[in-house]
Amino acid sequence: MRTFRKLILAAVIFTLLNLGGCGGSSDSQQILTGDVQFDKYIPLLNGKRAALFSNHTGIVGDSTSETGRPDENTRFGVGTDGNPLTYGEHILDALLERGVNVVAIFSPEHGFRGTEDAGATIDNSVDEKTGVPILSLYAGDGSHYPSSEDMGKFDTLVVDMQDVGLRYYTYYISMYYLMDACTSYDKEVIILDRPNPNGFYVDGPILRSGYESGVGRLPLPIVYGMTWGELARMINGEGWLSAGADTCNLTVIPCANYNHQAKTFLIRNPSPNIKDMRAVYLYASTCFFENTTISVGRGTDFPFEIYGSPYLEGIEGFDFTFTPRSMEGALEPPFKDEVCYGVDLRTVPIDEILAAGINPEYLLSAYNAYMSTSPEESFWGQPNAKGMYWIDLLSGSDELRRMIEEGKTAEEIKASWQEDITAFKEQRRPYLLYDE
Repeated sequence: MRTFRKLILAAVIFTLLNLGGCGGSSDSQQILTGDVQFDKYIPLLNGKRAALFSNHTGIVGDSTSETGRPDENTRFGVGTDGNPLTYGEHILDALLERGVNVVAIFSPEHGFRGTEDAGATIDNSVDEKTGVPILSLYAGDGSHYPSSEDMGKFDTLVVDMQDVGLRYYTYYISMYYLMDACTSYDKEVIILDRPNPNGFYVDGPILRSGYESGVGRLPLPIVYGMTWGELARMINGEGWLSAGADTCNLTVIPCANYNHQAKTFLIRNPSPNIKDMRAVYLYASTCFFENTTISVGRGTDFPFEIYGSPYLEGIEGFDFTFTPRSMEGALEPPFKDEVCYGVDLRTVPIDEILAAGINPEYLLSAYNAYMSTSPEESFWGQPNAKGMYWIDLLSGSDELRRMIEEGKTAEEIKASWQEDITAFKEQRRPYLLYDE
């Protein structure tokens, strides 16, 4: 780990801004999300039947009545004084109050309220407060694609949701499917843009053709460094939609006073197992443990900030212990009620996490420790019917898994995707809305 850190040539110490709204720009102006700029999009919805793609994170302006901003170690939903946050207006309520005819809500993985387990089947329902029907994109048919019947209910799709900017974080895949359907059914799409909390860098391997899945749909690096507005423009412009390039009737309402070096805080957990900003930053590295013999802490208060396994008992360097329990958002976590031995990443300074970006050292060290026990089971779990392991789907090919099995170092692994990152940055440039 020390060697890896020393070899990071551009280890920048990032200043986490502590402003209201979504965070701050380089000139200390408050960032304005797209959804607070009502004068720019409400007129576009006059006389239209609107469908909303959102969930619990669709807080207008990401605003709160509390003063100050939580830091990376503060649990989401808690203010700087330790008391629960009082959230601002939800985009659904804001649209209805302004006379918009919202006829349906599309909900992503984890549901409209963001409490369901990863990948759980979620039935259609009705929002109790407003009576607006909720149409689940995770209703159990496996397609995550809206039905023809649902597409006939509206004229314009409004998108307002907080994402974390990683290729295997599934919300953007739902946006992609909705954009594709809207193109096929001649529907308008309006993106109310939000800052990307991981939008200040690009890192990781590109998803290769043939490795598309529910945790990776587009040829992006793991950390793609774009807002949803920018990503939607790229999806449209690059011809990734079924109908081809520039076929989506797309409008983006950009953020004001935002650039890609602004560090923005979230105030609400984007999904059940991302519980603070440290997890937002570590997720790019620790998600690789999913479906391996290593727990990433689901069923604890600090998922994606710790990792370990019952198989690592007694191995030097893996002396932190935790026991996963059944809880909301992790009803059946791996190694439930078993003691796991591993590593607590809450002790790593946040500036080191940010400077490292994706850190293969976590996966490498756990793999080597596990293999030292002469195990009977594969570290990677079981492959699917096509012979692909979950790590292959997460990383976008079998290259990362093979490099680890071949004994490559963290430095060699990071170097293997640098050329692709450079090419991707050039490819995305025409679609950027904000200064890099």
